[in-house]
Amino acid sequence: MSTLATLDIDGRTARLTLNRPDARNALSIDLLQALHARVDELANQDGVSVLVLTGAGKCFCAGMDLKAVLNDPDAPTTLLRLLADVAIKIRALPMAVIARVNGAAIGGGCGLTCVCDFCVTHADAKMGFPEVDLGLCPAVVAPWLVHKIGAGRARAILLRGGVMSGRQAHDAGIASHLADSLEQLDETVDELSSSLAAGGPGALGATKSLLNRLDGSLDRDIARHAADLSARILASDEAQRALRARFGTD
Repeated sequence: MSTLATLDIDGRTARLTLNRPDARNALSIDLLQALHARVDELANQDGVSVLVLTGAGKCFCAGMDLKAVLNDPDAPTTLLRLLADVAIKIRALPMAVIARVNGAAIGGGCGLTCVCDFCVTHADAKMGFPEVDLGLCPAVVAPWLVHKIGAGRARAILLRGGVMSGRQAHDAGIASHLADSLEQLDETVDELSSSLAAGGPGALGATKSLLNRLDGSLDRDIARHAADLSARILASDEAQRALRARFGTD
């Protein structure tokens, strides 16, 4: 099995790690396929109450692997549908899911933090949605940001683009918990995961299921429509020219 996403289980807590540190855990097709496989494993695990989702190395996730979609007309749709589908799978897991944002969480990476039930970051982390700055459309992450912070604030953040600090992300409601520094991050995550694991897994699962139904976050039609919209813009001549210029491949 691919090691691009690793899963470790210790009692009632599991850790799922994006394991592509040399590429800042950028979301390639291969990494997303590995992530799907690991989440499918988790869905069949009994007795796990808490999942911590994090990234290997210094970054949580730098977003989509944009170099991988250059000059391949099928890659944008494949990649973005994989991202949309795995987001639904993570949201549907019966355990409480904590994003441990150890470093940069950008674009699709920041979107993954919004899929989780909790997001723990530190003050100096970089988070945000700079897609419009790159000539791209953040549609695939938009539903999750709207669910997390509301339509008005999500509109302002997505249209403005750029990135923010972990402290600003906490102030905006993207992060639910804030550690003052990277050194204090694990203590904050451990306190939260221990508190959640002390509860009943059946109660957690039932509550999550109801909340997902109430907020409509498992609507696959919306997720697929958003993914296809992002893919269409990403595959456009305008976006491809901008990416080739950015990566010096003209």
